Amino acid sequence: MRSKITLLVAVLLTSCALAAAQHPVIVLWPDGAPGSAAKAASEAVRVTPEGDHVVSSVHRPSITVYLPPPATANGAAVLVIPGGGHRELWIDHEGYAVAEWLSSHGVAAFVLKYRLAREPGSTYTIEGTELQDAQRALRLIRSRASEWSIHPDHIGVIGFSAGGELAALASDRPVAGTGLEKTDAGKPAPAGPPTDPIDRQSSRPAFQALIYPAIPRDLQLSKQTPPAFLACGANDRQDISEGLPHLYLQMKSAGVPAELHIFAGVGHGFGIRKTNTGNVSTWPELFYGWLLGNGLIAIK
Repeated sequence: MRSKITLLVAVLLTSCALAAAQHPVIVLWPDGAPGSAAKAASEAVRVTPEGDHVVSSVHRPSITVYLPPPATANGAAVLVIPGGGHRELWIDHEGYAVAEWLSSHGVAAFVLKYRLAREPGSTYTIEGTELQDAQRALRLIRSRASEWSIHPDHIGVIGFSAGGELAALASDRPVAGTGLEKTDAGKPAPAGPPTDPIDRQSSRPAFQALIYPAIPRDLQLSKQTPPAFLACGANDRQDISEGLPHLYLQMKSAGVPAELHIFAGVGHGFGIRKTNTGNVSTWPELFYGWLLGNGLIAIK
């Protein structure tokens, strides 16, 4: 009986991955990402005993596109950033499943594969390379907002674990649409021709959702910080289960609209899984309701 259940779970998770394969994948830099020109290794995917697909060796960062049916599209869009300790990407329950749920509720979703700073032998950095990938993805989405029936002021970001750290950084350090990026040293570096429709866009997200995130230090919170939806499990590690309420209070003090949910009896990494039960299984609906309440979704 146990083997049959294990097989069923594997089939369900595999079907999620197969569904993802049917969605367009757009490389963020078609001519090669800055700092990755000499990286020739192919992307790697391992499958856990439970059937989860885990991605590593990302050198051509990309987004996988999940658009809702035109009849249900509500103009909102979310960049979905999976976690994995900056060493790998748990792409199913923190990526594709989230995008599938959002698109089924009228929200355009884009799953980010970003370069990994803590993968063995990596030359990338979190606040340099990874952040650059997230910023570029947000700008790319905004540059094609009309094509994808997205309101350019309703584009946000949701991140899980390490992806939550990246989502917070992208919200804290947006890049203006100047045609210039910043290097790790803080000096401007050409990011392409000034007429590049992607680089002309701002990377500022309209909102941020941080789900059991690693919390960056030295966030510069202010009334200009995007509104935040925060969620974690009460049984998560201390820096998250106690750190996220602290971040909420900091946001409240700074005048940032924020909503916090802590789920009793739940640990790290719940994402969207078929095995989620109880209140934690309702977090996507809570997030959707929060989007509605903040005027980021048009009611049809």
